[in-house]
Amino acid sequence: MTETAAIVGGGLTEWGEREATWKDLAQEAGKATFDDVDGLDQSDVEGLFVGAVQPERFAFQSHVAPLVAELLGIDADMISRTELACASGQAALRYAWLAIAAGQIDVALVLGVEKMNLGTEYMPEMQSTMTNVLDREFDGVNGLNGPSHFAQFAQRHMHEHGTTREQLAMVSAKNKSHAAATDFAQYREEVSVDDVLESYPIAPPLNLLDCSGITDGAAGVLLVSEEKAREVTDTPAYITGSGQSCLSSNSINNLPSMTTWPQAREASEKAYDQAGIEDPLAEIDVAEVHDCFSISEVIEYEQLGFAEEGEGGAFIEEGRSELDGDVAVNPRGGLLGCGHPLGATGVCQALEVYRQFTGDVPDARAVAGDPETGLIHNLSGSGSVHSVMTLGRDPQ
Repeated sequence: MTETAAIVGGGLTEWGEREATWKDLAQEAGKATFDDVDGLDQSDVEGLFVGAVQPERFAFQSHVAPLVAELLGIDADMISRTELACASGQAALRYAWLAIAAGQIDVALVLGVEKMNLGTEYMPEMQSTMTNVLDREFDGVNGLNGPSHFAQFAQRHMHEHGTTREQLAMVSAKNKSHAAATDFAQYREEVSVDDVLESYPIAPPLNLLDCSGITDGAAGVLLVSEEKAREVTDTPAYITGSGQSCLSSNSINNLPSMTTWPQAREASEKAYDQAGIEDPLAEIDVAEVHDCFSISEVIEYEQLGFAEEGEGGAFIEEGRSELDGDVAVNPRGGLLGCGHPLGATGVCQALEVYRQFTGDVPDARAVAGDPETGLIHNLSGSGSVHSVMTLGRDPQ
């Protein structure tokens, strides 16, 4: 690869239960993205990368990348839709970065879109669609879905490491309270630990407020070459590293552990090596991690190198993932606070890191100090695949 790539701006829709269609969401986020960046418009875009998980099921539409190109007026030299379940948006970012770094294009639009709410009368179909990311033949027929699967991780982590129900609730309370200061978030109310503990039980030990929502939303970023970035802005966010790991596991019975994600550790180590990061806890200022359930963030503290194995619960309890802690985790509110429109999540995470770098966030959720390094992390499916990307104010 000849060079890196940089985020120079982006935009998104309001997230939540929207009456907007899939097309509406794509257009809203696309317009917001171009409105955010002076000096670039649709005519400059050479590559279009669309993260979308199941538009075929949720919106009854496939072949969505050229659809987006038409909606936004883009004549692209390189175009693709990426699907990697909950990591689809980060996959789109990664492929755009690789295309720019290889010298194939200079400007890419990365757009993540998901329309998930079909109305309460279609809730069984919505839930069934969500389980498509698991192995339907083996895991699905046994009643396994998101809450029940992550409840297994929570139960085992509590059994082996003494993680408490209160520590899990602290994750949700932190993130949902951050989301109260996020103008596009699905949930915008301050939440206490007691609120989480007293919410409706879903899959013990996980309660309703331990679970991310079913969300409509879209987010976009403009990714450009290092040379182009200097022409467009004084405050780019450079992609400094990227890693991914699967370890030949997809079905639940083939996962290597029910308390750890070695895939996350391996993916993060690859990204850290590329970025020249030797001590992630000391060197990463802000992290957007995949808190689809409260237990997820606890395990991710450990696997991303912020805490020792088994000490993720203590990490949150000691305030080390707060805005003024060792590493600020999920300052926008994460998936628990903002919601989780599958294909848009990874793109929004990257946009949040960029905005934290530029200071374009409310004071109530601004990372303490002057953040210079960031990380985004996504797991996908049963947790069988993990994707990590590092960002910095300066190119490597």
